[in-house]
Amino acid sequence: MSVTPSRPALPPLSMLGVLGGGQLGRMFTMAAQSLGYKVCVLDPDPASPAGAVADRHLCAAYDDPSALAELAAACPAITTEFENVPASALEFLAERCRVSPSAAAVAIAQDRIAEKAFVRRCGIATAPYAEIHSAEDLERCDAALFPGILKTARLGYDGKGQIRVADRAAAHAAWAEMRAPTCVLEKQLDLACEVSVLLARDGAGAVAVWPIARNVHRSGILFSSTVPAAIDASLDAAARDAAVRIATGLGYVGVLCIEFFVLADGALCVNEMAPRPHNSGHWTIDASLTSQFEQQARVLAGLPLGDTRAIAPAVIMLNVLGDLWFGQTGGARLEPDWAGALSEPSAKLHLYGKSEPRPGRKMGHLTLVSDNDLEARAAAGRAAAALGLSL
Repeated sequence: MSVTPSRPALPPLSMLGVLGGGQLGRMFTMAAQSLGYKVCVLDPDPASPAGAVADRHLCAAYDDPSALAELAAACPAITTEFENVPASALEFLAERCRVSPSAAAVAIAQDRIAEKAFVRRCGIATAPYAEIHSAEDLERCDAALFPGILKTARLGYDGKGQIRVADRAAAHAAWAEMRAPTCVLEKQLDLACEVSVLLARDGAGAVAVWPIARNVHRSGILFSSTVPAAIDASLDAAARDAAVRIATGLGYVGVLCIEFFVLADGALCVNEMAPRPHNSGHWTIDASLTSQFEQQARVLAGLPLGDTRAIAPAVIMLNVLGDLWFGQTGGARLEPDWAGALSEPSAKLHLYGKSEPRPGRKMGHLTLVSDNDLEARAAAGRAAAALGLSL
């Protein structure tokens, strides 16, 4: 598709800025550079994955006034690679240059209470929940919320900051353990599957949506994403519509991911949103006409949106975590058998340049592309087995 952007496109060799130096920033940097742009990364880690490939790395805290001023002076447009960057930093930058997504949109995604309330205002369902500000709130909350999941309102990701609670007593124990000022008690739902809708919206309001991914999590961390999601066509359309309504309601500019629960009865409800490229969209690098990272760079630079069609009928993405370096027993560190995994001809390996593997740490991903779902699953199984994984 092609649309007319609402603002003049930045010429090649312009410097694009990104707050955050993790793997998402790294893949954004490489995509932006392939379009001819330079990239400046602001991240406090001198060994950040994005900083290693960027044209410039400002090694400073995200709220460092002088570093932010330097970033704004160097970059006519700035984005973020993770939602927990201080909204105040985005507001500071927005007074001086283009910033997308906006501080207001990121602030909603940073807070589960604000996020759920916003989604409901858009007329879209979430899981039943209660705001928890004190132990007294746990006593007053509806018994129908149990069994449930107690989640910190802020800063939780990849299964962190949440504890399953069978009853009120367990919720009290979890509240004491988490020591968070505000939490959400969310009813545990009977799920058929989890899916995610990845989209991009430009400054003129044009939207491009990628094929929906079906996701599998292990220990709270994304394990695999499969495209297409193989869900009912009406459910696919409803998820797409809901995601676009959320993006439009936010006035969102950039790449946005909405994660959905598909319930056992066929109903759909929003789990959470990510105001950035998403792990479940990594397959787009190898199997979409436009990757999520190229699209992020296009939107930031004011270029037209790219086509989001999949270029293969079956795709599976597997996360590569630091656990692989320590085997099934967690013993001495060993390098995974990359050659064995890549002996599968359709396997595409992406490692993020992180020198220290740790259990649960995202070190890379592997994408398998095939002509049909059965072949993709078989190839993924063989590649995973070479790495000591089981599907």
